[in-house]
Amino acid sequence: MKSFYHFVLFTIFFFGCNNSQKQTPKQEDERPNIVLILADDLGYSDLGSYGGEINTPNLDSLAYGGLRLTNFYNSGRCCPTRASLLTGVYAHQAGIGNMVYGKNLGGGYQGYLNNTTVTLAEVLKEAGYKTMMSGKWHVGHKEEAQWPTSRGFDRFYGINIHIDSYWKVLEGCDVYLDGKLHIPATADPKNDLHPEQDWYTTDVFTDYGIHFLNEEVKNGKDNKPFFLYMAYNAPHFPLEAPDEDIAKYRGKYMEGWDKLREEKHVRMKKLGVIPQNAVLSPPDNVNWDSLPQIDKENLDFRRAMYAAQIDRMDQNIGRLIQHLKEIGKYDNTLIIFLSDNGCSAERGMFGLKWEENKMANYNEWKEESGWSVSQGQAWANVSNVPFRLYKRYVHQGGTATPFIAHWPNKIKEGQINDYRGHIVDIMATLQDLGEATYPETFNGNKIIPKEGITLTPLFEGNRVEEHDYIFWEHIGNRAVRKGDWKLVAVSQKPWELYNLKEDPTELNNLIEEKPELVSELKDAYFNWAKKADVREWPLEYN
Repeated sequence: MKSFYHFVLFTIFFFGCNNSQKQTPKQEDERPNIVLILADDLGYSDLGSYGGEINTPNLDSLAYGGLRLTNFYNSGRCCPTRASLLTGVYAHQAGIGNMVYGKNLGGGYQGYLNNTTVTLAEVLKEAGYKTMMSGKWHVGHKEEAQWPTSRGFDRFYGINIHIDSYWKVLEGCDVYLDGKLHIPATADPKNDLHPEQDWYTTDVFTDYGIHFLNEEVKNGKDNKPFFLYMAYNAPHFPLEAPDEDIAKYRGKYMEGWDKLREEKHVRMKKLGVIPQNAVLSPPDNVNWDSLPQIDKENLDFRRAMYAAQIDRMDQNIGRLIQHLKEIGKYDNTLIIFLSDNGCSAERGMFGLKWEENKMANYNEWKEESGWSVSQGQAWANVSNVPFRLYKRYVHQGGTATPFIAHWPNKIKEGQINDYRGHIVDIMATLQDLGEATYPETFNGNKIIPKEGITLTPLFEGNRVEEHDYIFWEHIGNRAVRKGDWKLVAVSQKPWELYNLKEDPTELNNLIEEKPELVSELKDAYFNWAKKADVREWPLEYN
């Protein structure tokens, strides 16, 4: 009898435990992980998959294996783009109508993200995502309340302001880790994750992105999806890259920018990333053949450095992709890649310190940093093929960005789409995919409505509703787009009107031929400007 009693107790205990385990399985969260990658000053056509001559096999594999958008826009410059990208509203609405420097003018020009907006990290964190960032913040640096870890990011490694160096930590550009000072200004920063290697921003930002994935995802105890924001400073000047990467491109540019622009234009049409009727914009540079041989060699060297920075970024994106595969997260991770503005023409035709910094004295300035060397307007004209103008402007050369979306579980490979989108759409898209709520209030503050449209249908090969209008304004440069029509102006100059379907490179100004349309677009622009607190330029900061 006692034996039978023990047997009954054992049976109840054994099957009860097993049933209990069966009733509480670990549920797989099917929402996608998200990796958002932002390049700095990359031209529309710098990547191989957009017609470029630079070796970018890892980004190209994402492009050919996913979706490329050919009509996607940023805000034309660093801080405003990052503000819109992070908040899903126009930059002025987020408090950064200009840059993060100078006097706080309040409203659209306070110079840091305001509290009437929410960030991607705040929205996704509320929905249960782990939120991580590595790289360049640049949307508020003056006090802790403006930093990434105060705006929804659980983990952060990087710099709160601009960077302007790849080898050094400049004065006022200290490196922070999770809200605490990690590396103060120094000419010889230590690579703490890989002490045997040099500290080079593109490498160490990737190192920490992978480190966060290991700590929070691979070794984590829960099953939360993650959001990782990788904000590289490449290929923003100064031109600084490892010598072995520069060597790959030496001599590649001796043909000159005129021929390279034409060759690229042909490749872009074959790839389908520009329309067949897109006319190459007129050259905005001096004639290459008129230059002395020594100048050609020095200009080849500068472009080789620029290309090397992009090459190195691509290598690091490859490392990140490989790590996602190793930890079993690749197939259900949405990777988005884009640039914060068009390529920079700063400063001058041949770039910063053209007379001082040449190949002959390279060892003297190779790690000078700051405003030491750039590729200049002539090479930027190659990076922005086929468009006119550059970073800071709101013509196509300033605001058109490559846009790559890759997600093996959802996005079919080989898609190219001409949807007219804007970076405000990123918030709506990630909120949608993350099954998150865009709040009406947050931390006691009323939140302004988001401006974007979710891109999710595009990922499934379907159409998306179009924006009624898309707007831009930066330092007086201004534009509005409705359908195929774009009204645009350089600061303190007259409006221009273009039909971008018939004239993708903004060469045929129709301002005199469509007075009623011009009036409608002007009204739409100025109504938006009033709503968003856009002010006349120049602003008085003193």
